Amino acid sequence: MAQVVVEWASLGMLKSLVLLGGGHSHLAVLKGVGVAPLPQGVRLTLISKSVVTPYSGMLPGMIAGHYSPDASHIELPALARFAGARTVFDEAVGLDLERRQVLLRDLLPIAYDVLSIDIGSTPNVTVPGAADYAVPVKPIDHLVRRWASVLERLRAGTAKQSVAVVGGGAAGVEIILAVQFRLRALLAREGAHAMSLEYHLFTDSTEVLPTYNSSVRRIFERVLRERRVTVHAGKAVTEVAPGRLRTADGVWHEASEVLWSTEAAAAPWLARSGLAVDRAGFVSVSNTLQSLSHLDVFAAGDIASMVGYPRERSGALAVHQGPWLAGNLRSALQGEPLTPHRPRRQFLSLISTGDRYAVASYGPLACEGRWVWRWKDRIDRRFMRGYTGLPVKA
Repeated sequence: MAQVVVEWASLGMLKSLVLLGGGHSHLAVLKGVGVAPLPQGVRLTLISKSVVTPYSGMLPGMIAGHYSPDASHIELPALARFAGARTVFDEAVGLDLERRQVLLRDLLPIAYDVLSIDIGSTPNVTVPGAADYAVPVKPIDHLVRRWASVLERLRAGTAKQSVAVVGGGAAGVEIILAVQFRLRALLAREGAHAMSLEYHLFTDSTEVLPTYNSSVRRIFERVLRERRVTVHAGKAVTEVAPGRLRTADGVWHEASEVLWSTEAAAAPWLARSGLAVDRAGFVSVSNTLQSLSHLDVFAAGDIASMVGYPRERSGALAVHQGPWLAGNLRSALQGEPLTPHRPRRQFLSLISTGDRYAVASYGPLACEGRWVWRWKDRIDRRFMRGYTGLPVKA
């Protein structure tokens, strides 16, 4: 197969590797190609609907005001130039798997020989009113764009207001505490009383952070109580309306702003395209990140569902998959065997509490402190440095 690629190149023909999405796994692929170029005769294309991609690990810190948007985002054009990739900025709306094409909203289809999908997840806003009156936390770039307007509305309010976050996982807990920290700091600076705002966390689970160990749950139960965040456990939200939301028990709750952080969903066009997907619509892949139905398609990050290895979707998992995905894409282009991999069952989680304080979780272990936040900060900044200031290839 490698010889065929060289022959195509000698005839002026190319093989096309297309990266659909600027997720964490694709960042590693692009950087890897910049360091070690692809075989001769392979053209690399990045398709993204955004010119920058946010780093999920720094999102709560950005909302809390610890990081600027620039410090927590990676410029995809610069990374693509380092990789020698062409860039297409448009939104994918479908796949033509027979013709091997990515269908775009505004531009002509992009052909591929090998396709990798890392587009993240979309908000699961099937609850009536959620799509119209709630701000989804995912996709992250959507939240980043709307955060400034949310902040301005809350600052401009004169009467008592309330902020509600729907979802009791790590993302929901981090968001409510980050929002509270930022608003209290702003209101104090402007001479207003911070308690003119109320904070509510709604979850259909009987406790917050249900997938974490009991020590982590106890720590955050204490933190939320100390910060006067009202936790509505076992209260699934069934409807959202202007300025309020309703829970499954029929009770309406005031909510000036609603941030939606429930389990995310997959883009519906993936299933419609004919790709094998799981029950939730995420791309079903093997332990090589290769589609179960189409061997020329790969998927990683939130959008992928690895058969036989159920894992919670997280930025850490996507980052871990990146180098492994990069190696298998190279192998697929050259007709070489792919490398199977068993993903880690446990990942280190560093969960911030709004201020410069964080909780570390690994399996059954937990610890907390300002030193944990400094540890997390060093890890996050090191990750960002790896994707900024890269030289441009001639």
